[in-house]
Amino acid sequence: MIADTAPTELAATRERLRAAWQTRKPDYAQRRADLLRLRDAFRARSAAMDAAIRADFGHRSSHENLLSEAMITLAEIDHALSHLRRWMRPRRAAVGWRFWPARAEIRPEPVGVVGILSPWNYPVNLALVPLVSAIAAGNHVYLKPSEHTPRTAQFLRDLLAEVFPEDRVAVALGGPEIGAAFSALPFDHLLFTGSTAVGRKVMAAAAPNLTPVTLELGGKAPALICADYPIERAAARIASGKWFNAGQTCIGVDYVLVDAARRDELVAALLKQLKARYGDLVAPQDYTRIINASQFARLSGYLDDARARGLEVVEPFADSAPREQRVAERIFPPALVIEPGADAQVMQHEIFGPILPVLSYRTLDEAIARINALDRPLALYPFGHDRAQIERILAQTLAGGVTVNDTLLHFGAHDLPFGGIGPSGIGAIHGRNGFDTFSKLLPVFHQRRLAASDLLKPPYRGKIDAMIRWLAK
Repeated sequence: MIADTAPTELAATRERLRAAWQTRKPDYAQRRADLLRLRDAFRARSAAMDAAIRADFGHRSSHENLLSEAMITLAEIDHALSHLRRWMRPRRAAVGWRFWPARAEIRPEPVGVVGILSPWNYPVNLALVPLVSAIAAGNHVYLKPSEHTPRTAQFLRDLLAEVFPEDRVAVALGGPEIGAAFSALPFDHLLFTGSTAVGRKVMAAAAPNLTPVTLELGGKAPALICADYPIERAAARIASGKWFNAGQTCIGVDYVLVDAARRDELVAALLKQLKARYGDLVAPQDYTRIINASQFARLSGYLDDARARGLEVVEPFADSAPREQRVAERIFPPALVIEPGADAQVMQHEIFGPILPVLSYRTLDEAIARINALDRPLALYPFGHDRAQIERILAQTLAGGVTVNDTLLHFGAHDLPFGGIGPSGIGAIHGRNGFDTFSKLLPVFHQRRLAASDLLKPPYRGKIDAMIRWLAK
């Protein structure tokens, strides 16, 4: 393994990246060439990526790696390549009749050096997708991957060293102390993806430099099933949004609300989905392990708390393997917690794991009120065929993003901005939105040779006085 980056190297590396960018800001040809090389190198190393991620997790399905890491990253690169020339063009802006015959434009200009702090749960996708946007926007990049996926971090360092000169893209490795020092560097823009608690620390570290920040955080993303939506279909789609990557997904379903008359039917349908997907879970090949022992213990504590409160905890795989084996291999079986109160730990924290609280509601107003009682989430998943009910949910709640009648899929739509609101995040990335995030949208006003503004100067008498009063009406 490559040694961690020395704290003393961080500032020097950022300065080297900034000096190189200032000397030669990437033009269209360079940006396109960089993205093409990245795509080719990444495709050639897909097997190495898969091996690194599986080793870091203890096990993760190669199919989940292909879907969530390889497919998403390559699609983002291809999308940027297809639209880059258009994104870079100045955008015409109206000046209004009062300023005729002047004209105006908005020029997307690169900002300089973008810092990226990426997480462990999707360690390639959530590092490279924002990097693609930053490169497309004409910046240099300093990346700090998560220390919880060290093999994947090394993979990223090797990949990016093959693609980019060291004064265009650099990678820092290390733990929380390196992350804290990294956050405090005077970047031209800083992106952090991770928990809300750490996001607050990153924002505080960036504040002395007034570094612009984009924070992609998390929260308790609800699925709300309206009374007219088929339970079996809802259960299948919620199961995909909950147990993909063993629930270790920032936009994964965190709890589900269902009309009271069909709560037990939903529980049965979810259990049916789990059995169909994972069999007996004795030696699961398609079920991801929990990233480390600390996260495993945290999740176990949530179930211990639920049992201590006398809540019904449904564990369909409780007898699938000895507990010692599950702990050693970090296999945390899916579990349902039925009707937890607001004081239960599963409702106090983002779960970020394979535990799903199931809550019932009597009226849609009650369900909406329960969603609004918590912080605004990163994602919301309403299920219903009645358009008026869906519009009502969208009008009376607010989330970072929404997929209607499914889960997760808005993340992969490149023309949709991806980002949270309040505790679930600040700013947005993906596609054109990511390009704009890492650009200065520079307003430029072009005055003509002859202009009426030449007349608007003291002394304000006669015709000048009349003209100003007319313009101000």
